[in-house]
Amino acid sequence: MPRWMKITSFIVFVAAIGAGGWSWKKLNTARSDVADDKVVLADITSPDPEAVKRGEYVMRTADCAACHTADKGVFAGAYRISTPFGDLLSSNITPDRESGIGKMTARDFFNAVRQGQGSKGLLYPAMPFTAYAKLTDQDMQDLWAYMATVKPVANKVDENAGMPFPFNVRLVMAGWDVLFFDNSGFSAENHLSALESRGKYLVDAGGHCSACHSPRNSLGAEIDSAYLQGGRLGDWYAPDLTSSPHAGLGARSAAEITEYLKTGEAGPVATGPMAEAIEHSLQYMTDEDLQAIATYLKSLPAATDEKPPMIAATTPAMQRGALRYEVNCAACHGVAGEGMGGMTAAFAGNHTLQSDDATNLIHVMLVGGRAASTHAKITGAGMPSFAWKMDDRQIAETLDYIRNSWGNSAAPVEAAEVGRLRESLRAQSPLPQH
Repeated sequence: MPRWMKITSFIVFVAAIGAGGWSWKKLNTARSDVADDKVVLADITSPDPEAVKRGEYVMRTADCAACHTADKGVFAGAYRISTPFGDLLSSNITPDRESGIGKMTARDFFNAVRQGQGSKGLLYPAMPFTAYAKLTDQDMQDLWAYMATVKPVANKVDENAGMPFPFNVRLVMAGWDVLFFDNSGFSAENHLSALESRGKYLVDAGGHCSACHSPRNSLGAEIDSAYLQGGRLGDWYAPDLTSSPHAGLGARSAAEITEYLKTGEAGPVATGPMAEAIEHSLQYMTDEDLQAIATYLKSLPAATDEKPPMIAATTPAMQRGALRYEVNCAACHGVAGEGMGGMTAAFAGNHTLQSDDATNLIHVMLVGGRAASTHAKITGAGMPSFAWKMDDRQIAETLDYIRNSWGNSAAPVEAAEVGRLRESLRAQSPLPQH
């Protein structure tokens, strides 16, 4: 054999070993060996009460109920999750033996939650195992104890029935895992305080905040270099959580962020997926943990300090927007954008309004919205739809006025973007105007 062929063969051999080792590192489930692999969930009858209590708290921090609850009951699955690759239905995670996870052992459960390897094959990252991978062994053991107390519900779900070929072939996720899955636990960073480290754990592990608040690449993987800098979530937008002074959390104090996470209202009012997260998860967390989250988020460097120029109030479009705001919006949100504390959002100085991405504002203008209903603030105010009353241009002009008044400044909203969302949301067409 010629020398060049020997060298080439050796290089290919070494590369193959390296690729195999890399794949094994990503797919290896040895971390789950700490869990029992004998007793199935449905056979557990007397879990430790203290572990159950701690496990319920872990469940709250991980927001399990929000995605696994639909019309058949809590944790019975069939909640629809839309992705760029098709629609998924969440699985039944009650202890039912036939349609739920009743036949799983603790080790099976650990493999599914932390490593995306379920009883029906590899899981899609819509289930945020990429974040849950950071959950500690203790939190996982406690969560397992809590799941043993959940009432079994018979509800068979075909989770990926809405996924077209080839995305409905779960084996393709092996390649995705090898490329993008970080199969390692949580590690504290030396420069963080104890409070910030606890906040990072809650944000990055159970809270899986980056699953929504970080942008994703064309294959659906989070872009690590843009961590928590905002990301599209179907027909919603999860805003920048860094210390960006304009559209991020830079102008918000840790106390204001804590209040928002606890109640859903602190100037900005939570709607959409964030309202669900607060209702199902965040409002149940201790004040200390919410403060830890807020303190950690405040420690993040700003993604950007750029502030777009304010649209001049004298333009004809802004004047039309001002009149439309006075007629349709001022009664609830105030003549000066001051809002109604605890009920409707204040617009003046509201960082969530000033994002480059106006998706959320267009969304609620077209189909309405509802604020979070929490123990602290029981009445979640409603926002009516204006799709029937305003055309795409009129909605864009109204939002331009809101986003560029009372000290706010933001890029213009395009009427074409309103039209795109109107079609996507199947919102009503405006009535004829005479």
